[in-house]
Amino acid sequence: MQFKNNTKRGNVTIQGLRSFKDTLPKNIKKIINKKGHIYSETLGNWKYIVGDELFKVCYPKTFKNSNRFGVSTLLVMVKRGHEVDLEYSKKEILDKMNSFFGYSVVEKLKFISFDDGQKNFKNNDVHQENVAINKYQNKINNVKNDKIKKSLIELTKVFKEK
Repeated sequence: MQFKNNTKRGNVTIQGLRSFKDTLPKNIKKIINKKGHIYSETLGNWKYIVGDELFKVCYPKTFKNSNRFGVSTLLVMVKRGHEVDLEYSKKEILDKMNSFFGYSVVEKLKFISFDDGQKNFKNNDVHQENVAINKYQNKINNVKNDKIKKSLIELTKVFKEK
């Protein structure tokens, strides 16, 4: 990669392959340097920061950088029922994050609890599994192309299994 000074325009252009960082506009670079780097590194190393047990029940949602009105805050989503575990390990998480980055990045942790959506789905009606195939069976039979008809039948079988 060579740098070429363009004397007519007064700016420097880069010839050859450019890194992604060099192609971004200046104001976007400022945002990434301010906020995005810390959040992306936190997401990438979350398992190391909180440990295996807490990694299964929580994840970082947003990072708010410090300004003159407030301190830097990491917002963490926690599964309902595990808030106390995370509250007890709050100091350890702060210490690990700050030691990971080498300076005081996060001063405050906020927790928001959420319900685990996987547990809320209940299969009360087992007989409804065949409803999709019976409801559309006539329409599938009216299809003239055999390949399409077979693929539609396979598709309904997949939905039936789920």
